[in-house]
Amino acid sequence: MQFFKNKNTFKMSILGLKKKQPKTFKVKVITMDAEMEFSCEVKWKGKDLFDLVCRTVGLRETWFFGLRYTVKDTYAWLKPEKRVLDQEVPKDFPITFHFLAKFFPEKVEEELVQEITQHLFFLQVKKQILDEEIFCSPEASVLLASYAVQAKYGDYDPNFHKPGFLAQDELLPKRVLMQYQMTADMWEEKITAWYAEHRGIARDEAEMEYLKIAQDLEMYGVSYFAITQNKRDTDLLLGVDAQGLHIYNPNNKLNPNKSFPWSGIRNISYSEKE
Repeated sequence: MQFFKNKNTFKMSILGLKKKQPKTFKVKVITMDAEMEFSCEVKWKGKDLFDLVCRTVGLRETWFFGLRYTVKDTYAWLKPEKRVLDQEVPKDFPITFHFLAKFFPEKVEEELVQEITQHLFFLQVKKQILDEEIFCSPEASVLLASYAVQAKYGDYDPNFHKPGFLAQDELLPKRVLMQYQMTADMWEEKITAWYAEHRGIARDEAEMEYLKIAQDLEMYGVSYFAITQNKRDTDLLLGVDAQGLHIYNPNNKLNPNKSFPWSGIRNISYSEKE
């Protein structure tokens, strides 16, 4: 057995052990219907974590999705070819990411093939409508709610689905509820009338019908970012979707002031990270 030659050598060895960095770090990934925790290697790139999440969820149509995190009062997407810890992710452990749709198909029925893909899109779009991130008329809101009920409860059965069975479900945007002087029972009656018409529609079919209606809403698939015109210091919104880039007034996210289709955009420049 070989001993250290002197105390200094021993102290240096102890310091070296103390400074040794951990080889792994913890992350929490929140999908639209689950929370997962992973132990990641320090050397992992964004792609390594993203691929692990996709395998865990059982997702093959990976190109629609990304890992989103919050930074400087806005959000950013984890870059696939850069190490996770080298990006501006929160340094609180576990690091929290949201697994969300990043790109929205224009024709959901043709482009969304896998059932898990459809389900994740359905949950995300439904939340956006309820949170009023996507504007929806009262009439369309009731119809969408009826498909959401069909997806959750299956076929309507008056002997089982008694009045009040939807009392705990959030189905309509608050704006719609406040727009009319109607009680919760009255709203449930309107939703149930449509719900009863969906007999025989399976869960995945009901979710697809929901998405087919939602894809035609003006704010579907649009990501909004606050911008400022330097000359007049006027606050505006930049909308990005599958069609191209759009400029909006902050108080009107439905109708853009101007649009630039992707086919007419040759180059996008940026300064540093902005």
